[in-house]
Amino acid sequence: MKSTLHTTRLTLAEPLRISRSVMDARDAVWLSVEHGGARGHGEAVASVYYGLDAGTLGRLLREAAVELGRFAEPESALEASRDGALLPHDTPPAVRAAVDSALLDLVGKRAGTPVHRLLGAQDPPAAATARTIGITSPVRAALRARCLADSGFTVIKVKGGSPDPADDLARVRAVREGAPHARLLLDPNGAWTTAEAERLLPRFAELGVEAVEQPTAPGDPEALARLARTSPLPLIADEDAVGLDDARRLAGRVHGVNVKLAKCGGPHAALRIAEALEGSGTDLMLGCLTASSLGIAPAVHLADRARWVDLDGHLLLAHDPWQGIGGTDGTVRAADRAGLGVRRAETGPESEATTTTGMPAPGIPGPSKETPHRAHVA
Repeated sequence: MKSTLHTTRLTLAEPLRISRSVMDARDAVWLSVEHGGARGHGEAVASVYYGLDAGTLGRLLREAAVELGRFAEPESALEASRDGALLPHDTPPAVRAAVDSALLDLVGKRAGTPVHRLLGAQDPPAAATARTIGITSPVRAALRARCLADSGFTVIKVKGGSPDPADDLARVRAVREGAPHARLLLDPNGAWTTAEAERLLPRFAELGVEAVEQPTAPGDPEALARLARTSPLPLIADEDAVGLDDARRLAGRVHGVNVKLAKCGGPHAALRIAEALEGSGTDLMLGCLTASSLGIAPAVHLADRARWVDLDGHLLLAHDPWQGIGGTDGTVRAADRAGLGVRRAETGPESEATTTTGMPAPGIPGPSKETPHRAHVA
């Protein structure tokens, strides 16, 4: 198998502010794996929170390409990826996810089968996705909520964690007024103390918030579980639920776990978490980082497993270089085409320019420097 890499900058349509950072761009590294005339693609995005810049991702994906080259067929490589035996155990989950996704795309194309069928679902999943409104003024939040509702969005996620909690309350109230029929999620990104959470959660419940992600600082999942016991709102672990062990530890003790492929290791790792949560009383949320449609598509193929779907990372971009999962009307849809079902927006399927692994091709920029803005967990 031949592997190639391409690094690009994904620019947001407008800066996104959360409790710990502001971001206006993110670097992405695309991995393409080719065998027998077919190509599969996966994406990894840079994240300061996870300690991964574009250069590090490129180096790790080149190392992954060496491991892929040891397999005669992509199907056997995918089996090794599914079993966690393809890459070293200390490989970051974002790299594992990009490799797993690229192999699923390639194997699906070779078999003429969509990825969701490879993952056990017969029909192409479609789900209402949350759309994120960052920390902004109540006036802007209300206007944005109204526009989203008019476009078809039925789920809106509001970022919280302002220095003054009254600002969060005013923002959520404004969003509720702007989109009175929307389901509301709130995400303070761990900005509250336990005492603040105990005081604020009832007030957000009165405003009709449906659930709250990671209200308290990550690092103390036991405190989050204790808070969940008495919370008037469902609490969803995010930063405190990175992988399978975390999910098992919190199963039945929080109301939800936010699974992001970039933090758990890819579609097969996400399925293992879903299986671990089944029957525990803890529901699955599918989330994402800001990414292109290529990076979001693998999660869309799992969307039928989740109670909450927050797969809007591609919708935050000024220009999405891939297409195929929709979302502008509030619903993301897995294509019923072979593989991931996405294609380059400008050039169509299988014709995009790539760079030979580790070496920029003429006229194509090599890896760019990491964006100076701090990355976030969207």
